[in-house]
Amino acid sequence: MAPWFLWHALSSTARLSTVFQILIFLPLTLSTLSKSAFLLLSLLLFLHSLIHGTLVLFWGSPALSIMQVPMHPFLLLVCFNVFSETVPPWLTTAASWWGKILHWSSPGFIVMEGMSSLLVAQRLGQVGKELVGEGEGYQFGLLVGAAAAYVASAWWIVVSYPAAAASPLSSTLLGVALTTLIFLTFIGFGMRRTNVIESSCLALIVAYNVWLCGVDDALVLDPALSYTPLLSNILPHLQTLVNFVSNTLPKPVLFALVYRLVVMHFASRILPTIGADSWEDEAGVDDVWEGRPTSKLTHLLLTYRQSIFVTVYSHLLLLDHSSQVWWRWMNIFFTLVIWSIELLVSNEDDAVTKQWKVD
Repeated sequence: MAPWFLWHALSSTARLSTVFQILIFLPLTLSTLSKSAFLLLSLLLFLHSLIHGTLVLFWGSPALSIMQVPMHPFLLLVCFNVFSETVPPWLTTAASWWGKILHWSSPGFIVMEGMSSLLVAQRLGQVGKELVGEGEGYQFGLLVGAAAAYVASAWWIVVSYPAAAASPLSSTLLGVALTTLIFLTFIGFGMRRTNVIESSCLALIVAYNVWLCGVDDALVLDPALSYTPLLSNILPHLQTLVNFVSNTLPKPVLFALVYRLVVMHFASRILPTIGADSWEDEAGVDDVWEGRPTSKLTHLLLTYRQSIFVTVYSHLLLLDHSSQVWWRWMNIFFTLVIWSIELLVSNEDDAVTKQWKVD
């Protein structure tokens, strides 16, 4: 038991170290070198994560998480060394094309985040409906929680309003979004195709995106951020290192990164339960989920989650504040449109809808 526990602790520490290195190295390169250097490092990290994920897929040894730890500092040193002198043209071209791919993938990230957010909200609504049947205590607690979510989302929007509605267009978009959310909520209640838990989650999603639309520009990563040389100050000036890290990591990007990865992770866990007989009490027609296409997709997503992490983080770091604002508005309206389609298209007499929604 002791060797197993030690190995598990070592493997978990290696995974956390990998995440921390990626979180630090990408904005560090962007703030100290250039956008081209950042894109090159992002591309190298992405290729390495693809190789790592493929080895995990076919080999699956826990030792891989430990073996990859030195690779990220090595790639960072390679990137710094390349840009310390004249950069080969083919590397600049590769970095430029990687930047274009990240830019072109913006709609895809918005679609995935919106669909994942809606899927998680609906799953929470279904779990809440199941808990309501367990007793009045659960019903009272869920009603209080939903009310708290409504109040929190309203407060969040009010606090974010001065910054998020700084222009006539943005204030109009905010009004349209809130009106749409309220109308869809009442329509869903009237058609008995939603519940307070699901709608309160949608209100929180809208409030979160509105808040990101009004985040102060000063919090966003400044490429011209001054810094103290890292290596010579680690030991004698630990406070300088802490200040450097806190100033380098862009806080709004971290919030957006954590949210996007969390909802995508939970959505990948929910996908295997969706199918022709997914809402039956049994595991499925063959008593297992492994044969479902959604389960295979989930397995691939979890295997290559480090590649998704690098891609999502790099994409968020590349966006300037104005671009993030407009993509956030698109995310809000895309989520609301998908929710409205789901409310109107779902069949009330369908057995799946009855179990997924409200009785």
